[in-house]
Amino acid sequence: MVSRPEVCFTAVVNKAPLGRTGLSVSRLCLGTMQFGWTADERTSFAILDAFIEAGGNFVDSADIYSYWLRGNHGGEAERILGKWIAARGNRDDIVLATKVRGRMWPGPTGEGLGRAHIIRACEESLKRLQTDRIDLYQFHWFDESVPVEESLRAIEELVASGKVRYVGCSNHPPERLREGLAAAAEHGLPAFVSLQPHYNMVHRAEHEAETQAICLQHCLGVLPYSPLAKGFLTGKYERSGPKVKSSRANAVKEYATEQGWATLEAIREVARSRSTTPTAIALAWTLARPGVTAPIVGANTVEQLREQLQGERLRLD
Repeated sequence: MVSRPEVCFTAVVNKAPLGRTGLSVSRLCLGTMQFGWTADERTSFAILDAFIEAGGNFVDSADIYSYWLRGNHGGEAERILGKWIAARGNRDDIVLATKVRGRMWPGPTGEGLGRAHIIRACEESLKRLQTDRIDLYQFHWFDESVPVEESLRAIEELVASGKVRYVGCSNHPPERLREGLAAAAEHGLPAFVSLQPHYNMVHRAEHEAETQAICLQHCLGVLPYSPLAKGFLTGKYERSGPKVKSSRANAVKEYATEQGWATLEAIREVARSRSTTPTAIALAWTLARPGVTAPIVGANTVEQLREQLQGERLRLD
């Protein structure tokens, strides 16, 4: 068991309804992709403790986290999260979300959104998370090889058995989002209650063009991932400065465009005028966008989480 550190925050994270569900979630969602990757178990426990003490209650994971690290096979983040839930005995106090779609075992049913994969993957996630239910089970990305009706019927089985409460989706373009909502309405199946789009101050057009309007129309919760553009909007990168040692240093290249640098400079100017950080400004902006419920933030240290929490308290004109 990992001991609980003495961490105290003055920040109190507000709550908001998740779409049309009965779930009340914190306005920041703690992502766990770093757990078992750039944050070891002890550090992950400390981050989770700090998030809860600050008033957070919404935690997001995925079964594939973090298969990309040598020696990992997926499920590492869920295992750490499950051990923390068991150690703290706080399952009823958190809204637990995870995702399904990626390859988790060999063979034809080892990945995808077919019934066989969803049912088995859910069972395995429940074991790793040491819980009997998942509050929000999300399709990590769409599967063009499987009719969405089949995927939603698998979710219907899981809802009926009490293992899943609600279904959401991530990385779904507008046509796939509409298709899923229509299939649920036509066949009386569980409907998406949320969307995780890639959305931040640099990467805006994809969500704002169509999916934003769909989410508003259907009252879907919007949970933007990468609201800090993989760290680019924190201000730690410079256009012509020395390279920053970071596990995501190469990943930020997609944001390091003329528009990206101009956006970052504007954020820095506003941050200076408000005596705060670019991180807080970027998160406050995302929180203020139409329909946004809770941006998903990730931290490698408690100090990083502390800085991110300031964004939830900040109000921009």
